Amino acid sequence: MGANSADSLSPAVAADHPGVSELFAVLAYGEISAFYRLADDARMAPTLAGRVALARMAGAEIRHFETLETALTERGLDVYEAMAPYEKALDDYHRSTHPSTWLESLVKAHVGDGIAADFYLEIAGALDPSVGTVVREVLAETGHSEFVVHEVSEAVRSSTKEKDRLMLWGRRLLGEAITQAQFVMAQREELTDLVLTASGDLNGVAALFDRMQQRHAERMAVLGLV
Repeated sequence: MGANSADSLSPAVAADHPGVSELFAVLAYGEISAFYRLADDARMAPTLAGRVALARMAGAEIRHFETLETALTERGLDVYEAMAPYEKALDDYHRSTHPSTWLESLVKAHVGDGIAADFYLEIAGALDPSVGTVVREVLAETGHSEFVVHEVSEAVRSSTKEKDRLMLWGRRLLGEAITQAQFVMAQREELTDLVLTASGDLNGVAALFDRMQQRHAERMAVLGLV
């Protein structure tokens, strides 16, 4: 049974599983990275409304980071030491998917971050409730969907060239995100064990990645990128 057998009375992954701290750590670095990225991308916004929208998203990421910092501290861990093993992989992902335009930054914020969220939310149902609640809280929608959908869909309706370019960008984000997730799992044994336990087996992990790709396609469609 995989991660979505959350109806089970006993979670597949106990709260004291060593991979839980690793999960909190990689999520924490993801949140703080997102904060800096969004703050930087806001400078590309052509309007004040755009800058404010990304600033609000960045603020939500900081609050999520603080939740994870508390969770790690309660486990007797230093957040900075815990995050250190994940810096290179996540920094490499952001370097390889650095947006060059305002619209690319919006698509990354909506679609790229959604890919990562899907990966972790897929396994949340198999986690102990005390852990799953934290995961869901820090991956909650940051309130940007309506703004992003309006901005991107309006742009692609008026420009076939922009639409084609952003469709390619979306595919690149998906490929890079999956590569990053696989790399992190391969490097961190306890996190790998957590994902395998939550998914059931390697076939469950493969099915998880298939569902991520399906949700990615759905997000792209909402933006008009089909």
